[in-house]
Amino acid sequence: MKRLLAIAFALACSAAAGAGPGKHAVAAAHPLATRAGLEVLAAGGNAFDAAVAVSAALAVVEPYSSGIGGGGFWLLHRVADGTTIMLDGREKAPLAAHADLYLDASGNVVPRLSIDGPLAAGIPGAPAALAHLARHYGRLTLERSLAPAIRLAREGFEVDEKYRRLAGWRLPVLRASAAAAEIFLLNGEVPPAGYVLRQSDLARTLESMASSGAAGFYRGPVAARLISGTRAAGGIFSREDFEQYRVVERSPVRFVYRDMQVTSVPPPSSGGIALATMMHILEGFDLPAAVGVDRKHLIVEAMRRAYRDRAQYLGDSDFHPVPRELLLSRAYAAGLRAGIRLDRVTPSASLPGAAPVEGADNTTHFSIIDAEGNRVAATLSINYPFGSGFVPPGTGVLLNDEMDDFSAKPGVPNAYGLVGAAANAIAPGKRMLSSMSPAFLETPSRLAIVGTPGGSRIITMVLLAALAFQEGGSAGQMVALPRYHHQFLPDRVQFEPGAINPGERSILENRGHVLEARERPYGNMHVVVWDYRDNSVQAASDPRGTGMASVASP
Repeated sequence: MKRLLAIAFALACSAAAGAGPGKHAVAAAHPLATRAGLEVLAAGGNAFDAAVAVSAALAVVEPYSSGIGGGGFWLLHRVADGTTIMLDGREKAPLAAHADLYLDASGNVVPRLSIDGPLAAGIPGAPAALAHLARHYGRLTLERSLAPAIRLAREGFEVDEKYRRLAGWRLPVLRASAAAAEIFLLNGEVPPAGYVLRQSDLARTLESMASSGAAGFYRGPVAARLISGTRAAGGIFSREDFEQYRVVERSPVRFVYRDMQVTSVPPPSSGGIALATMMHILEGFDLPAAVGVDRKHLIVEAMRRAYRDRAQYLGDSDFHPVPRELLLSRAYAAGLRAGIRLDRVTPSASLPGAAPVEGADNTTHFSIIDAEGNRVAATLSINYPFGSGFVPPGTGVLLNDEMDDFSAKPGVPNAYGLVGAAANAIAPGKRMLSSMSPAFLETPSRLAIVGTPGGSRIITMVLLAALAFQEGGSAGQMVALPRYHHQFLPDRVQFEPGAINPGERSILENRGHVLEARERPYGNMHVVVWDYRDNSVQAASDPRGTGMASVASP
Protein backbone atom coordinates (compact mmCIF):
# COMPACT_ATOMS: atom_id res chain seq x y z
CA MET A 1 0.00 0.00 0.00
CA LYS A 2 2.83 2.43 0.83
CA ARG A 3 4.38 1.75 -2.58
CA LEU A 4 1.09 2.50 -4.35
CA LEU A 5 0.62 5.73 -2.40
CA ALA A 6 4.17 6.82 -3.21
CA ILE A 7 3.61 6.18 -6.92
CA ALA A 8 0.29 8.02 -6.86
CA PHE A 9 1.92 10.99 -5.14
CA ALA A 10 4.77 11.06 -7.65
CA LEU A 11 2.33 10.96 -10.55
CA ALA A 12 0.27 13.78 -9.05
CA CYS A 13 3.37 15.90 -8.57
CA SER A 14 4.57 15.27 -12.13
CA ALA A 15 1.19 16.22 -13.61
CA ALA A 16 1.02 19.37 -11.52
CA ALA A 17 4.55 20.46 -12.34
CA GLY A 18 3.51 22.41 -15.42
CA ALA A 19 0.41 23.71 -17.13
CA GLY A 20 0.84 21.32 -20.02
CA PRO A 21 3.24 20.35 -22.78
CA GLY A 22 2.72 23.61 -24.68
CA LYS A 23 2.31 21.63 -27.91
CA HIS A 24 -0.47 19.77 -29.67
CA ALA A 25 0.01 16.23 -30.93
CA VAL A 26 -2.26 14.02 -33.03
CA ALA A 27 -1.53 10.46 -34.16
CA ALA A 28 -4.23 8.83 -36.27
CA ALA A 29 -4.68 6.06 -38.82
CA HIS A 30 -5.06 8.33 -41.85
CA PRO A 31 -3.18 11.55 -42.70
CA LEU A 32 -6.41 13.34 -43.63
CA ALA A 33 -7.85 12.58 -40.18
CA THR A 34 -4.69 13.82 -38.45
CA ARG A 35 -4.90 17.03 -40.47
CA ALA A 36 -8.56 17.42 -39.52
CA GLY A 37 -7.61 17.26 -35.85
CA LEU A 38 -4.78 19.76 -36.27
CA GLU A 39 -7.11 22.10 -38.20
CA VAL A 40 -9.60 22.17 -35.33
CA LEU A 41 -6.84 22.64 -32.74
CA ALA A 42 -5.47 25.57 -34.79
CA ALA A 43 -8.98 27.07 -34.80
CA GLY A 44 -8.92 27.27 -31.00
CA GLY A 45 -10.35 23.87 -30.18
CA ASN A 46 -9.09 21.59 -27.46
CA ALA A 47 -8.26 17.88 -27.52
CA PHE A 48 -11.94 16.96 -27.29
CA ASP A 49 -12.91 19.12 -30.27
CA ALA A 50 -10.03 17.53 -32.16
CA ALA A 51 -11.34 14.10 -31.15
CA VAL A 52 -14.68 14.92 -32.76
CA ALA A 53 -12.92 16.07 -35.93
CA VAL A 54 -10.64 13.03 -36.13
CA SER A 55 -13.45 10.55 -35.37
CA ALA A 56 -15.67 12.02 -38.08
CA ALA A 57 -12.86 12.29 -40.62
CA LEU A 58 -11.90 8.65 -40.07
CA ALA A 59 -15.55 7.75 -40.64
CA VAL A 60 -15.23 9.28 -44.11
CA VAL A 61 -11.76 8.17 -45.22
CA GLU A 62 -11.57 4.76 -43.50
CA PRO A 63 -15.01 3.25 -44.18
CA TYR A 64 -13.48 -0.18 -43.76
CA SER A 65 -12.49 0.57 -40.15
CA SER A 66 -14.98 2.89 -38.47
CA GLY A 67 -17.88 5.21 -39.16
CA ILE A 68 -20.90 6.97 -37.77
CA GLY A 69 -22.70 3.68 -38.38
CA GLY A 70 -20.51 2.16 -35.67
CA GLY A 71 -19.27 3.04 -32.21
CA GLY A 72 -16.29 3.11 -29.91
CA PHE A 73 -14.73 4.12 -26.63
CA TRP A 74 -13.23 7.56 -25.99
CA LEU A 75 -10.92 7.69 -22.95
CA LEU A 76 -10.72 11.31 -21.79
CA HIS A 77 -8.68 13.34 -19.32
CA ARG A 78 -9.60 16.98 -18.70
CA VAL A 79 -6.93 19.06 -17.01
CA ALA A 80 -9.19 21.79 -15.59
CA ASP A 81 -10.83 19.55 -13.01
CA GLY A 82 -8.81 16.33 -13.27
CA THR A 83 -11.74 14.39 -14.72
CA THR A 84 -10.81 11.08 -16.30
CA ILE A 85 -13.68 9.09 -17.80
CA MET A 86 -14.48 6.59 -20.51
CA LEU A 87 -17.17 7.77 -22.89
CA ASP A 88 -19.02 4.63 -23.91
CA GLY A 89 -20.38 5.00 -27.42
CA ARG A 90 -20.58 1.26 -27.99
CA GLU A 91 -23.39 -0.06 -30.18
CA LYS A 92 -26.42 -1.71 -28.56
CA ALA A 93 -28.46 -4.71 -29.61
CA PRO A 94 -31.82 -3.72 -31.14
CA LEU A 95 -34.79 -4.15 -28.83
CA ALA A 96 -36.10 -6.93 -31.06
CA ALA A 97 -32.87 -8.94 -30.64
CA HIS A 98 -32.81 -12.13 -28.59
CA ALA A 99 -30.37 -14.83 -27.52
CA ASP A 100 -31.25 -17.16 -30.42
CA LEU A 101 -31.16 -14.48 -33.13
CA TYR A 102 -28.44 -16.20 -35.18
CA LEU A 103 -29.45 -19.83 -34.57
CA ASP A 104 -31.38 -22.12 -36.91
CA ALA A 105 -34.28 -24.36 -35.94
CA SER A 106 -31.81 -26.98 -34.71
CA GLY A 107 -30.01 -24.52 -32.44
CA ASN A 108 -26.92 -24.20 -34.61
CA VAL A 109 -25.29 -20.87 -35.52
CA VAL A 110 -26.20 -19.79 -39.07
CA PRO A 111 -22.91 -18.95 -40.81
CA ARG A 112 -22.33 -15.25 -41.54
CA LEU A 113 -25.76 -14.10 -40.33
CA SER A 114 -24.09 -12.02 -37.60
CA ILE A 115 -21.49 -10.65 -40.05
CA ASP A 116 -23.16 -9.77 -43.37
CA GLY A 117 -26.21 -7.60 -43.97
CA PRO A 118 -28.53 -5.46 -41.85
CA LEU A 119 -29.40 -8.12 -39.25
CA ALA A 120 -25.74 -8.02 -38.16
CA ALA A 121 -25.94 -4.36 -37.13
CA GLY A 122 -26.23 -2.93 -33.65
CA ILE A 123 -27.65 0.54 -32.97
CA PRO A 124 -24.82 2.99 -33.78
CA GLY A 125 -23.27 4.91 -30.89
CA ALA A 126 -20.68 7.14 -32.59
CA PRO A 127 -23.05 10.02 -33.49
CA ALA A 128 -24.28 10.35 -29.89
CA ALA A 129 -20.70 10.19 -28.60
CA LEU A 130 -19.49 12.98 -30.91
CA ALA A 131 -22.39 15.23 -29.93
CA HIS A 132 -21.71 14.51 -26.24
CA LEU A 133 -18.00 15.27 -26.63
CA ALA A 134 -18.69 18.61 -28.29
CA ARG A 135 -21.40 19.65 -25.84
CA HIS A 136 -19.77 18.66 -22.57
CA TYR A 137 -16.02 18.83 -23.23
CA GLY A 138 -15.26 20.86 -26.33
CA ARG A 139 -14.81 24.59 -26.84
CA LEU A 140 -16.06 24.76 -30.40
CA THR A 141 -19.46 23.99 -31.86
CA LEU A 142 -20.17 20.54 -33.22
CA GLU A 143 -20.67 22.19 -36.59
CA ARG A 144 -17.11 23.55 -36.59
CA SER A 145 -15.56 20.27 -35.51
CA LEU A 146 -17.48 18.27 -38.12
CA ALA A 147 -16.57 20.69 -40.91
CA PRO A 148 -13.41 18.86 -42.09
CA ALA A 149 -15.28 15.54 -42.34
CA ILE A 150 -18.18 17.12 -44.22
CA ARG A 151 -15.71 18.66 -46.65
CA LEU A 152 -13.92 15.32 -47.15
CA ALA A 153 -17.22 13.53 -47.76
CA ARG A 154 -18.42 16.09 -50.27
CA GLU A 155 -15.15 16.77 -52.12
CA GLY A 156 -13.82 13.24 -51.85
CA PHE A 157 -10.45 11.62 -51.28
CA GLU A 158 -8.27 9.22 -53.25
CA VAL A 159 -8.62 5.57 -52.31
CA ASP A 160 -5.38 3.76 -51.50
CA GLU A 161 -4.18 0.17 -51.70
CA LYS A 162 -5.51 -0.70 -48.24
CA TYR A 163 -8.97 0.45 -49.27
CA ARG A 164 -8.74 -1.59 -52.46
CA ARG A 165 -7.51 -4.72 -50.68
CA LEU A 166 -10.28 -4.66 -48.07
CA ALA A 167 -12.99 -3.70 -50.56
CA GLY A 168 -11.91 -6.66 -52.67
CA TRP A 169 -12.12 -8.96 -49.67
CA ARG A 170 -15.67 -7.76 -48.89
CA LEU A 171 -16.74 -7.39 -52.51
CA PRO A 172 -19.71 -9.84 -52.43
CA VAL A 173 -21.36 -8.21 -49.41
CA LEU A 174 -20.81 -4.68 -50.78
CA ARG A 175 -22.39 -5.74 -54.07
CA ALA A 176 -25.37 -7.15 -52.17
CA SER A 177 -26.31 -3.65 -50.93
CA ALA A 178 -27.20 -1.41 -53.87
CA ALA A 179 -26.48 1.77 -51.89
CA ALA A 180 -23.13 0.44 -50.64
CA ALA A 181 -22.11 -0.66 -54.11
CA GLU A 182 -22.97 2.74 -55.56
CA ILE A 183 -20.79 4.49 -52.97
CA PHE A 184 -17.81 2.21 -52.43
CA LEU A 185 -17.47 0.41 -55.77
CA LEU A 186 -17.15 1.54 -59.38
CA ASN A 187 -19.51 -0.29 -61.71
CA GLY A 188 -19.67 -3.13 -59.21
CA GLU A 189 -15.90 -3.53 -58.99
CA VAL A 190 -13.14 -2.33 -56.68
CA PRO A 191 -12.21 1.18 -57.83
CA PRO A 192 -8.66 1.75 -59.13
CA ALA A 193 -5.96 3.37 -57.00
CA GLY A 194 -6.35 7.14 -57.08
CA TYR A 195 -10.10 7.00 -57.65
CA VAL A 196 -11.76 9.92 -55.87
CA LEU A 197 -14.45 8.59 -53.55
CA ARG A 198 -17.22 11.10 -52.87
CA GLN A 199 -20.01 10.47 -50.34
CA SER A 200 -22.72 13.08 -50.81
CA ASP A 201 -25.36 11.25 -48.76
CA LEU A 202 -22.94 10.90 -45.85
CA ALA A 203 -22.11 14.61 -46.12
CA ARG A 204 -25.81 15.41 -45.76
CA THR A 205 -26.14 13.11 -42.75
CA LEU A 206 -23.13 14.78 -41.10
CA GLU A 207 -24.68 18.18 -41.86
CA SER A 208 -27.85 17.05 -40.12
CA MET A 209 -25.77 16.19 -37.05
CA ALA A 210 -23.90 19.50 -37.29
CA SER A 211 -27.13 21.49 -37.17
CA SER A 212 -29.18 19.35 -34.78
CA GLY A 213 -26.67 17.36 -32.71
CA ALA A 214 -27.53 13.76 -31.83
CA ALA A 215 -31.16 14.38 -32.81
CA GLY A 216 -29.95 14.95 -36.37
CA PHE A 217 -29.11 11.25 -36.50
CA TYR A 218 -31.40 9.49 -34.01
CA ARG A 219 -34.61 11.36 -34.86
CA GLY A 220 -36.15 12.98 -37.91
CA PRO A 221 -35.52 12.16 -41.57
CA VAL A 222 -32.11 10.51 -41.13
CA ALA A 223 -33.40 8.10 -38.49
CA ALA A 224 -36.48 7.35 -40.59
CA ARG A 225 -34.34 6.42 -43.60
CA LEU A 226 -32.00 4.30 -41.45
CA ILE A 227 -34.91 2.38 -39.95
CA SER A 228 -37.00 1.91 -43.09
CA GLY A 229 -34.03 0.99 -45.25
CA THR A 230 -32.79 -1.56 -42.75
CA ARG A 231 -36.18 -3.17 -42.16
CA ALA A 232 -36.86 -3.41 -45.90
CA ALA A 233 -33.69 -5.52 -46.22
CA GLY A 234 -34.46 -7.83 -43.31
CA GLY A 235 -33.12 -5.86 -40.34
CA ILE A 236 -34.88 -5.22 -37.03
CA PHE A 237 -34.17 -1.55 -36.22
CA SER A 238 -37.04 0.42 -34.67
CA ARG A 239 -37.82 4.03 -33.81
CA GLU A 240 -37.57 3.13 -30.12
CA ASP A 241 -34.04 1.81 -30.64
CA PHE A 242 -32.89 5.18 -31.92
CA GLU A 243 -34.85 7.32 -29.47
CA GLN A 244 -33.59 5.34 -26.49
CA TYR A 245 -29.89 5.23 -27.38
CA ARG A 246 -27.67 7.08 -24.88
CA VAL A 247 -23.92 7.29 -24.38
CA VAL A 248 -22.66 6.44 -20.90
CA GLU A 249 -19.79 7.98 -18.95
CA ARG A 250 -18.04 5.20 -17.04
CA SER A 251 -15.28 5.18 -14.43
CA PRO A 252 -12.13 3.80 -16.04
CA VAL A 253 -10.11 0.82 -14.86
CA ARG A 254 -7.04 1.99 -12.98
CA PHE A 255 -4.17 -0.04 -11.58
CA VAL A 256 -0.41 0.17 -11.00
CA TYR A 257 2.26 -2.00 -12.60
CA ARG A 258 5.65 -1.40 -10.97
CA ASP A 259 6.03 2.41 -11.15
CA MET A 260 3.43 2.91 -13.90
CA GLN A 261 -0.22 3.83 -13.45
CA VAL A 262 -2.41 2.34 -16.18
CA THR A 263 -5.80 3.85 -17.01
CA SER A 264 -7.95 1.96 -19.47
CA VAL A 265 -11.53 1.09 -20.27
CA PRO A 266 -14.07 -0.95 -18.24
CA PRO A 267 -16.87 -3.26 -19.44
CA PRO A 268 -18.38 -3.46 -21.96
CA SER A 269 -14.75 -3.49 -22.99
CA SER A 270 -12.65 -6.37 -21.77
CA GLY A 271 -9.48 -4.36 -22.30
CA GLY A 272 -8.87 -2.71 -18.95
CA ILE A 273 -9.59 -5.78 -16.81
CA ALA A 274 -7.59 -8.09 -19.09
CA LEU A 275 -4.62 -5.71 -19.04
CA ALA A 276 -4.78 -5.59 -15.24
CA THR A 277 -4.92 -9.38 -14.98
CA MET A 278 -1.93 -9.84 -17.28
CA MET A 279 0.19 -7.15 -15.67
CA HIS A 280 -0.63 -8.22 -12.12
CA ILE A 281 0.44 -11.77 -13.05
CA LEU A 282 3.65 -10.52 -14.67
CA GLU A 283 4.45 -8.23 -11.74
CA GLY A 284 5.34 -11.34 -9.73
CA PHE A 285 8.18 -12.17 -12.12
CA ASP A 286 11.37 -10.21 -12.74
CA LEU A 287 10.18 -9.48 -16.24
CA PRO A 288 12.69 -6.69 -17.04
CA ALA A 289 15.49 -9.18 -16.35
CA ALA A 290 13.87 -11.96 -18.38
CA VAL A 291 15.10 -12.08 -21.97
CA GLY A 292 14.20 -13.85 -25.16
CA VAL A 293 12.19 -17.01 -24.94
CA ASP A 294 11.63 -16.96 -21.15
CA ARG A 295 10.08 -13.50 -21.33
CA LYS A 296 7.81 -14.50 -24.19
CA HIS A 297 6.76 -17.71 -22.46
CA LEU A 298 5.74 -15.83 -19.29
CA ILE A 299 3.86 -13.15 -21.23
CA VAL A 300 2.00 -15.77 -23.30
CA GLU A 301 0.98 -17.65 -20.16
CA ALA A 302 -0.38 -14.40 -18.67
CA MET A 303 -2.29 -13.72 -21.90
CA ARG A 304 -3.80 -17.21 -21.83
CA ARG A 305 -5.22 -16.75 -18.33
CA ALA A 306 -6.59 -13.25 -18.93
CA TYR A 307 -8.41 -14.36 -22.09
CA ARG A 308 -9.87 -17.35 -20.22
CA ASP A 309 -11.40 -14.88 -17.75
CA ARG A 310 -12.58 -12.72 -20.64
CA ALA A 311 -14.48 -15.66 -22.09
CA GLN A 312 -15.91 -16.72 -18.76
CA TYR A 313 -16.79 -13.53 -16.90
CA LEU A 314 -16.91 -10.41 -19.06
CA GLY A 315 -19.85 -8.70 -20.75
CA ASP A 316 -22.02 -5.60 -20.42
CA SER A 317 -22.02 -4.93 -16.66
CA ASP A 318 -25.38 -3.13 -16.99
CA PHE A 319 -26.92 -6.54 -17.80
CA HIS A 320 -24.68 -9.14 -16.19
CA PRO A 321 -22.71 -8.92 -12.93
CA VAL A 322 -18.98 -8.71 -13.62
CA PRO A 323 -16.71 -9.67 -10.67
CA ARG A 324 -14.63 -6.56 -11.25
CA GLU A 325 -13.04 -6.30 -7.79
CA LEU A 326 -11.97 -9.94 -7.85
CA LEU A 327 -10.53 -9.78 -11.36
CA LEU A 328 -8.60 -6.59 -10.53
CA SER A 329 -7.15 -7.90 -7.26
CA ARG A 330 -3.51 -8.83 -6.87
CA ALA A 331 -4.48 -11.80 -4.72
CA TYR A 332 -6.50 -13.25 -7.59
CA ALA A 333 -3.60 -12.68 -10.00
CA ALA A 334 -1.25 -14.39 -7.56
CA GLY A 335 -3.43 -17.48 -7.71
CA LEU A 336 -3.30 -17.47 -11.50
CA ARG A 337 0.45 -16.92 -11.41
CA ALA A 338 0.98 -19.93 -9.15
CA GLY A 339 0.01 -22.26 -11.98
CA ILE A 340 2.63 -20.96 -14.40
CA ARG A 341 5.70 -23.13 -14.99
CA LEU A 342 8.74 -21.74 -16.77
CA ASP A 343 9.62 -25.10 -18.33
CA ARG A 344 6.19 -26.12 -19.56
CA VAL A 345 3.03 -24.69 -21.11
CA THR A 346 -0.36 -24.82 -19.38
CA PRO A 347 -2.78 -26.21 -22.00
CA SER A 348 -5.92 -24.06 -22.25
CA ALA A 349 -8.09 -27.18 -21.96
CA SER A 350 -6.71 -27.75 -18.46
CA LEU A 351 -7.92 -24.38 -17.18
CA PRO A 352 -11.34 -24.27 -15.48
CA GLY A 353 -14.24 -23.28 -17.69
CA ALA A 354 -12.64 -24.11 -21.02
CA ALA A 355 -15.23 -24.52 -23.77
CA PRO A 356 -14.74 -26.87 -26.74
CA VAL A 357 -13.96 -25.00 -29.96
CA GLU A 358 -13.45 -26.03 -33.55
CA GLY A 359 -10.44 -24.88 -34.68
CA ALA A 360 -8.27 -8.78 -39.53
CA ASP A 361 -7.23 -5.63 -39.58
CA ASN A 362 -10.14 -3.28 -39.00
CA THR A 363 -11.21 -0.85 -36.30
CA THR A 364 -9.15 2.32 -35.88
CA HIS A 365 -7.44 4.35 -33.17
CA PHE A 366 -6.15 7.84 -32.52
CA SER A 367 -4.25 9.56 -29.70
CA ILE A 368 -4.39 13.30 -28.98
CA ILE A 369 -2.91 15.75 -26.49
CA ASP A 370 -3.38 19.50 -26.58
CA ALA A 371 -1.08 22.23 -25.31
CA GLU A 372 -2.85 22.32 -21.93
CA GLY A 373 -2.49 18.59 -21.39
CA ASN A 374 -6.07 17.54 -22.15
CA ARG A 375 -5.90 14.14 -23.77
CA VAL A 376 -7.93 11.53 -25.62
CA ALA A 377 -7.25 7.91 -26.51
CA ALA A 378 -10.04 6.60 -28.72
CA THR A 379 -10.59 3.27 -30.41
CA LEU A 380 -13.52 3.10 -32.85
CA SER A 381 -14.96 0.31 -34.93
CA ILE A 382 -17.61 -1.07 -37.23
CA ASN A 383 -16.14 -4.56 -36.56
CA TYR A 384 -15.40 -6.47 -39.78
CA PRO A 385 -13.87 -4.54 -42.71
CA PHE A 386 -16.70 -2.43 -44.17
CA GLY A 387 -18.87 -3.59 -41.26
CA SER A 388 -22.06 -5.34 -42.35
CA GLY A 389 -21.54 -4.08 -45.90
CA PHE A 390 -25.04 -2.59 -45.80
CA VAL A 391 -26.00 1.07 -46.36
CA PRO A 392 -29.65 2.13 -45.86
CA PRO A 393 -30.51 4.07 -49.04
CA GLY A 394 -30.22 7.83 -48.86
CA THR A 395 -28.12 7.91 -45.67
CA GLY A 396 -24.54 7.21 -46.74
CA VAL A 397 -24.20 5.38 -43.40
CA LEU A 398 -22.32 2.09 -43.60
CA LEU A 399 -23.70 -0.01 -40.75
CA ASN A 400 -21.58 -2.02 -38.35
CA ASP A 401 -21.71 -5.78 -37.80
CA GLU A 402 -20.91 -5.56 -34.10
CA MET A 403 -23.62 -8.08 -33.23
CA ASP A 404 -20.96 -10.69 -34.03
CA ASP A 405 -19.13 -9.54 -30.88
CA PHE A 406 -21.87 -11.12 -28.81
CA SER A 407 -21.66 -14.80 -27.99
CA ALA A 408 -24.20 -16.19 -30.47
CA LYS A 409 -23.98 -19.52 -28.64
CA PRO A 410 -21.81 -20.41 -25.60
CA GLY A 411 -18.51 -21.95 -26.69
CA VAL A 412 -18.91 -21.13 -30.39
CA PRO A 413 -16.21 -18.71 -31.66
CA ASN A 414 -16.97 -15.46 -33.43
CA ALA A 415 -15.19 -14.12 -36.51
CA TYR A 416 -12.01 -13.57 -34.45
CA GLY A 417 -12.05 -16.98 -32.79
CA LEU A 418 -13.16 -15.52 -29.45
CA VAL A 419 -15.53 -17.59 -27.35
CA GLY A 420 -17.93 -16.36 -24.70
CA ALA A 421 -20.40 -17.46 -22.08
CA ALA A 422 -23.72 -16.19 -20.72
CA ALA A 423 -22.13 -12.89 -19.64
CA ASN A 424 -21.93 -11.88 -23.32
CA ALA A 425 -25.13 -13.45 -24.62
CA ILE A 426 -27.41 -11.35 -26.86
CA ALA A 427 -30.14 -9.39 -25.06
CA PRO A 428 -32.32 -6.44 -26.14
CA GLY A 429 -30.57 -3.11 -25.58
CA LYS A 430 -27.35 -4.75 -24.39
CA ARG A 431 -23.88 -3.62 -25.39
CA MET A 432 -21.68 -6.34 -26.85
CA LEU A 433 -18.30 -7.14 -25.30
CA SER A 434 -15.32 -5.48 -26.96
CA SER A 435 -11.54 -5.84 -27.03
CA MET A 436 -10.92 -2.14 -27.74
CA SER A 437 -8.35 -0.92 -25.21
CA PRO A 438 -7.44 2.78 -25.41
CA ALA A 439 -5.13 3.55 -22.50
CA PHE A 440 -3.15 6.19 -20.63
CA LEU A 441 0.20 5.04 -19.19
CA GLU A 442 1.91 7.26 -16.65
CA THR A 443 5.22 6.89 -14.84
CA PRO A 444 6.72 9.58 -12.57
CA SER A 445 8.54 11.01 -15.59
CA ARG A 446 6.39 10.32 -18.67
CA LEU A 447 2.87 9.92 -20.02
CA ALA A 448 1.80 7.78 -23.00
CA ILE A 449 -1.53 7.83 -24.85
CA VAL A 450 -1.89 4.52 -26.69
CA GLY A 451 -4.23 2.19 -28.54
CA THR A 452 -4.64 0.14 -31.69
CA PRO A 453 -7.11 -1.73 -33.86
CA GLY A 454 -6.73 -5.45 -34.38
CA GLY A 455 -9.80 -7.38 -33.20
CA SER A 456 -9.02 -9.98 -30.56
CA ARG A 457 -5.31 -9.04 -30.66
CA ILE A 458 -5.87 -5.45 -29.49
CA ILE A 459 -5.36 -6.16 -25.79
CA THR A 460 -2.11 -8.06 -26.24
CA MET A 461 -0.71 -5.36 -28.52
CA VAL A 462 -1.42 -2.72 -25.88
CA LEU A 463 0.13 -5.00 -23.25
CA LEU A 464 3.40 -5.33 -25.18
CA ALA A 465 3.52 -1.57 -25.80
CA ALA A 466 2.82 -0.82 -22.12
CA LEU A 467 5.60 -3.14 -20.96
CA ALA A 468 7.99 -1.48 -23.40
CA PHE A 469 6.99 2.00 -22.21
CA GLN A 470 7.49 1.09 -18.55
CA GLU A 471 10.97 -0.12 -19.42
CA GLY A 472 11.84 3.18 -21.15
CA GLY A 473 10.62 2.65 -24.71
CA SER A 474 9.90 5.65 -26.96
CA ALA A 475 6.71 6.29 -28.93
CA GLY A 476 8.41 5.01 -32.07
CA GLN A 477 9.61 1.85 -30.35
CA MET A 478 6.13 1.15 -28.95
CA VAL A 479 4.42 1.24 -32.35
CA ALA A 480 7.14 -0.76 -34.14
CA LEU A 481 7.52 -3.53 -31.54
CA PRO A 482 7.15 -7.07 -33.02
CA ARG A 483 3.89 -8.67 -31.83
CA TYR A 484 2.71 -12.06 -30.62
CA HIS A 485 -0.63 -13.13 -29.18
CA HIS A 486 -2.52 -15.83 -27.30
CA GLN A 487 -6.25 -15.67 -26.61
CA PHE A 488 -6.94 -18.87 -24.62
CA LEU A 489 -8.84 -20.52 -27.49
CA PRO A 490 -7.78 -21.57 -30.03
CA ASP A 491 -4.76 -22.75 -28.02
CA ARG A 492 -1.98 -21.37 -30.15
CA VAL A 493 0.50 -18.49 -30.21
CA GLN A 494 0.05 -16.23 -33.22
CA PHE A 495 3.02 -14.09 -34.18
CA GLU A 496 3.87 -11.67 -36.93
CA PRO A 497 7.08 -11.75 -39.01
CA GLY A 498 10.15 -11.08 -36.87
CA ALA A 499 8.44 -11.51 -33.50
CA ILE A 500 9.75 -15.03 -32.73
CA ASN A 501 12.98 -16.26 -34.30
CA PRO A 502 13.54 -19.91 -35.33
CA GLY A 503 15.59 -20.71 -32.23
CA GLU A 504 12.93 -19.28 -29.92
CA ARG A 505 10.23 -21.13 -31.82
CA SER A 506 11.95 -24.46 -31.28
CA ILE A 507 12.31 -23.86 -27.53
CA LEU A 508 8.70 -22.70 -27.16
CA GLU A 509 7.44 -25.74 -29.07
CA ASN A 510 9.52 -28.01 -26.82
CA ARG A 511 7.73 -26.42 -23.86
CA GLY A 512 4.39 -27.36 -25.41
CA HIS A 513 3.34 -24.16 -27.24
CA VAL A 514 1.64 -24.45 -30.61
CA LEU A 515 2.83 -21.60 -32.82
CA GLU A 516 1.18 -20.04 -35.84
CA ALA A 517 3.24 -17.69 -38.01
CA ARG A 518 1.18 -14.99 -39.69
CA GLU A 519 2.21 -13.95 -43.16
CA ARG A 520 1.23 -10.31 -42.69
CA PRO A 521 1.99 -7.90 -39.84
CA TYR A 522 -1.05 -6.83 -37.83
CA GLY A 523 -2.22 -3.82 -35.85
CA ASN A 524 -2.05 -0.08 -36.46
CA MET A 525 -0.97 1.55 -33.21
CA HIS A 526 -0.85 5.30 -32.62
CA VAL A 527 1.00 6.77 -29.63
CA VAL A 528 1.67 10.17 -28.10
CA VAL A 529 4.31 10.49 -25.35
CA TRP A 530 4.79 13.53 -23.11
CA ASP A 531 8.08 13.60 -21.23
CA TYR A 532 7.72 15.71 -18.07
CA ARG A 533 11.49 16.03 -17.62
CA ASP A 534 12.09 18.30 -20.60
CA ASN A 535 8.44 18.97 -21.54
CA SER A 536 8.96 17.31 -24.91
CA VAL A 537 6.26 15.55 -26.92
CA GLN A 538 6.66 12.60 -29.28
CA ALA A 539 4.00 11.21 -31.61
CA ALA A 540 4.28 8.05 -33.66
CA SER A 541 2.08 6.11 -36.05
CA ASP A 542 2.52 2.42 -36.76
CA PRO A 543 4.91 1.72 -39.66
CA ARG A 544 2.55 -1.14 -40.64
CA GLY A 545 -0.16 1.37 -41.58
CA THR A 546 -0.57 4.57 -43.54
CA GLY A 547 -1.32 6.89 -40.62
CA MET A 548 0.33 10.14 -39.68
CA ALA A 549 1.58 11.50 -36.36
CA SER A 550 2.29 15.19 -35.93
CA VAL A 551 3.40 17.56 -33.15
CA ALA A 552 2.51 21.23 -33.63
CA SER A 553 2.81 24.48 -31.72
CA PRO A 554 -0.48 26.21 -30.86
